[in-house]
Amino acid sequence: MRWDTGMNDLRIRPAGPADLDPVLTFWRTAAEGTSISDDRAGVARLLTRDAGSLLLAERADELVGTVIAGFDGWRCHLYRLAVHPAHRRQGIGSALLAAAEERFVALGGRRGDAMVLQRNERAQHAWRAAGYAPQEQWLRWVKPLSG
Repeated sequence: MRWDTGMNDLRIRPAGPADLDPVLTFWRTAAEGTSISDDRAGVARLLTRDAGSLLLAERADELVGTVIAGFDGWRCHLYRLAVHPAHRRQGIGSALLAAAEERFVALGGRRGDAMVLQRNERAQHAWRAAGYAPQEQWLRWVKPLSG
């Protein structure tokens, strides 16, 4: 699968089971912070439930970016937009977001929302540049669940 990224050497594709370990390793280098779901079982569950949700950007067979574009039938959620530090500011994040938004529209989604750490100013700038804006009236409430 290839989205028109304007960069002929960039390929964006959905992740598969063989990508679990490389993605987890990539996130330790490229993603800001960690999540309770950042383990092999968590990513495997994601791929089982929503097979096309984890999008990978590759250049010359090297993983250079990711985004999770999850759709639950009601809302479109964006997580783990990450670009390898050596490949930032080259349009990879924008290409991943365009692919995610295209996926959402094809699934009937109406609005994308992104989880962005308050302390991650670089990410906030990138999301604003992509047309996203914070909703100050909302707070995220979480409760870890035991299995």
